[in-house]
Amino acid sequence: MFAPETPMDTLYPPLTDDFYLQDTVQVAQNLLNCLLIRHTAEGWMVGRISETEAYTQNDPASHTYRGETERNASMFRVGGTAYVYFTYGMHHCLNTVTGPEGFGSGVLLRAVEPILGFEQLQRNRRTKEPLDKKSVADRPRFSRERIKLGIALCGGPGKLCQAFALNREQNGLNLRRARYLWVAAAMPEWEVTPREVVATPRIGITQAADTLWRFTLKTDPYLSKK
Repeated sequence: MFAPETPMDTLYPPLTDDFYLQDTVQVAQNLLNCLLIRHTAEGWMVGRISETEAYTQNDPASHTYRGETERNASMFRVGGTAYVYFTYGMHHCLNTVTGPEGFGSGVLLRAVEPILGFEQLQRNRRTKEPLDKKSVADRPRFSRERIKLGIALCGGPGKLCQAFALNREQNGLNLRRARYLWVAAAMPEWEVTPREVVATPRIGITQAADTLWRFTLKTDPYLSKK
């Protein structure tokens, strides 16, 4: 799937401005099956986005509902900016900003399916789940063992950020520029059709809790919660 002799940004270029300037709810659905790509000194890490949540400025559950602050300023930038925030005194969460500059909206990445860089993801997570490349990372994508490991590594927004070594240092990065962090289009064979998308209430919020802006794909096992 990934050819190391070919530059990653050539194989999997970042999504364009137009993608992020669409309606936020639509972007949240369109991000499913796209690739989250991260490069550090230790190597490459890639995950297939499997769960998202949409948030807009007129949404009571959004960080931007009461206006711009020092903490949420990145969310008011142009679509395609990374908004990384710290929550509960222990977790970072990654959002892709959407829409035009000045309107605070974005999509929370809740979970991904690990595709590349299993060993580094596990070191970053410091998980106790055993990793044997032959028995887990090289098994079929939807084998029970690989799903279990994938959820342990990236099945939740906090896990995802820890696994991909993301923190406030990445807040404000331009995701439309392929450098250390970006999102690439889904593989052609992973093309999503509207009937495959499942919409459910968002998780862990008290305001607008019934709004169906959490998106996953039918039968996708790589989720933070069923």
